[in-house]
Amino acid sequence: MNHLAGVLEGLVAALLLASGLFSLISALGLLRLESFFQRTHAPALAITVGSWCAALAAIIYFFALASRPALHTVLILILLAVTAPVTTTFLVRAALFRGRAAAAAEQQEDERARDR
Repeated sequence: MNHLAGVLEGLVAALLLASGLFSLISALGLLRLESFFQRTHAPALAITVGSWCAALAAIIYFFALASRPALHTVLILILLAVTAPVTTTFLVRAALFRGRAAAAAEQQEDERARDR
């Protein structure tokens, strides 16, 4: 089957448009949100959903085109599901550590200033 049916083409197009919309929402979240922690939350969720939409569109497209499942795309989805939350967690923990270290240094500075 060289050509996709109209329904499948519409579904693939809708998923790709949704993916682009979620990527746009993610970029706007990065621009508009103020703190680091807010900036990690909105894009992480939006880009994950957008990536899932694009991967599902690829699965549908290649399954209809080749009449066999696109297992390499499923692998991409699994890797996204595992790595995206882990990286976000590491980034947030590093920011918390830096914030706590800066607050502790500031508190020590204040204590030294009071002792003088």
